[in-house]
Amino acid sequence: MALRSVLHCCSRGGRWRRRVMPFAGGQARALATAGLEPSAPQMITEVPGPRSVQLTKELNTVQESGAVQFFVDYDRSQGNYIVDADGNTMLDLYTQIASIPLGYNHPRIIEAFKDPKNQATFINRPAMGVYPGADHVDRLRNTLLSVAPPGLRNVQTMACGACSVEHGLKAMFMTYQRRKRGGAAPKEEELTSCLKNQPPGCPHLSVLSFNNAFHGRTMGALSLTHTKWAHKLDFPQPDWPVADFPRLQYPLDQFTAENRREEQRCLDMVRDLMAQWEKKQSPVAAIVSEPVQCEGGDNYASPAFFQGLQDIAREHGASLMLDEVQTGCGITGKFWAHEHFDLREPPDVVPFAKKMLTGGFYHKDEQRPTEPYRIFNTWVGDPSRLALLEAVLDVIRTERLTDSVRDVGDYLMEGLLDIQGTFPGLLSRARGLGIMVAVDCPDPATRETIAARVRDKGVNLGSSGTSTLRLRPTLTLQRHHVDVFLDILRGVLRDVAH
Repeated sequence: MALRSVLHCCSRGGRWRRRVMPFAGGQARALATAGLEPSAPQMITEVPGPRSVQLTKELNTVQESGAVQFFVDYDRSQGNYIVDADGNTMLDLYTQIASIPLGYNHPRIIEAFKDPKNQATFINRPAMGVYPGADHVDRLRNTLLSVAPPGLRNVQTMACGACSVEHGLKAMFMTYQRRKRGGAAPKEEELTSCLKNQPPGCPHLSVLSFNNAFHGRTMGALSLTHTKWAHKLDFPQPDWPVADFPRLQYPLDQFTAENRREEQRCLDMVRDLMAQWEKKQSPVAAIVSEPVQCEGGDNYASPAFFQGLQDIAREHGASLMLDEVQTGCGITGKFWAHEHFDLREPPDVVPFAKKMLTGGFYHKDEQRPTEPYRIFNTWVGDPSRLALLEAVLDVIRTERLTDSVRDVGDYLMEGLLDIQGTFPGLLSRARGLGIMVAVDCPDPATRETIAARVRDKGVNLGSSGTSTLRLRPTLTLQRHHVDVFLDILRGVLRDVAH
């Protein structure tokens, strides 16, 4: 993260500094989709158009469809451009809620589907926990293990982000209890009481999370989620501690002391809550955070904050989970966002999903279950997604896409800061890591107006928090795509300002 480019971290004192990363020799290209994807947006109707509106009405006859933005013609969508059911062609900077790594209909993904060696994997979905394919270990080594966070060599596959967090919580609870037992086997009383949801088999333990966090919608993950009432209303939730996540002031170099105090305030709150829940005889077994709070408003903290968080976890015998579901797979300029933080040791658990195409979590040796069926479900992931991920990772390496992300991220932030300077009443707090970029609007209504007008002119954006516009493009985003976005955004802001 930096003032006029992306945010990059400095290990000295855990402070941020500006460091423009040169793109090595300018060697990256726009991948094989160049020449296939459109050169610019082409808009026919407003969005949603009449066909999307009609399809939404039809869908609503069989399920609630209030969240639908527009229907998509996926056959015609190419690269960084999405085509809706009305024929509108838009530059997609939101990419299926941050989950498309290379773009639509990428040739290498299509090749993976056509490859005969993958057909049996696509046709037969095994229950991998009990009947994995003979090639499963090799696939894991070629994909998930080949990009494992430094220091982590265990991976547990899952299907989605929420279930990855959910099962990661279970691993941390089991680890905490094994430590408490000193490695001894559970007692008979524990084995019988757990079947009635009672202690000591179901112990009174807590997990500390942060305000504005989002970790998923299943019940365990939901207990760590604190963004919108629609996620939580009517659902019983455990009494677990919730700390403040830092609210940094920008530009960072003008608020160094203030931001340091803010982060220390939040760390002090974490310590205090840990002590409070210990007194309540519901000790904190784990601390869970996103490297960047995404859904909750694209909120950042410095390496020093995360280093302090890890220190507190160690002091209390708790595990640390850094949820990389949205921040992983290269979008920040490093493969994992927490690699920017210079942590003294790896996180205990690192969930992933979205751009990784499959779910799961990496973990330390200590977090591995000591009995079978403790971390388990019918499929335990999907090996067909590993076949696709293998192609994705090959493209990331051969096209040097993390280098490209740093270069394009610098270019994007430079342009966004320039526009923010022109329209300070409409945009503020531009921030980001790599191409994971966000900027604030003065209020939710203004944010919605700007997003809708930008989309009607051909760029699909996302939102987060109460008034933030967020960009979640593919790793193949290039400077000419950024030019399209910035030109349209500038024109929309000029109209809104008048």
